[in-house]
Amino acid sequence: MRRIRIALIAHDRMKPQMIKFVRKHVDLLSQMELVTTGTTGKQIEDNTGLNVERMLSGPYGGDQQIGAKIANGQIDFVVFLRDPLTAQPHEPDISALLRLCDVHNIPVATNEKTAELLLEALARELEIL
Repeated sequence: MRRIRIALIAHDRMKPQMIKFVRKHVDLLSQMELVTTGTTGKQIEDNTGLNVERMLSGPYGGDQQIGAKIANGQIDFVVFLRDPLTAQPHEPDISALLRLCDVHNIPVATNEKTAELLLEALARELEIL
């Protein structure tokens, strides 16, 4: 049986919140395959010890690489912790990923609370919790 693949992306100011989220759910996330943009993935690896598949950093197209995986049915859930107030021009654009998730019926969370609820629902569905 294929493991669930979760994409984790965070704008610069949201990376500490992503690390907090991953640490809180490390036992559950360790049972899944994690795909990240470059810098977010490096920070997750350094702070949690989890192995991740790192794409390029967002400014270099990592979000587009994850988008291609969504389009090809290789991602089951997306957590994109975005900074709604001060996102920088070099950071990944969420609108394209949201559209892809909608087109391919992939659940996506843009804040920590939604991510937590969806992750717990997914775990219950898979009988991991």
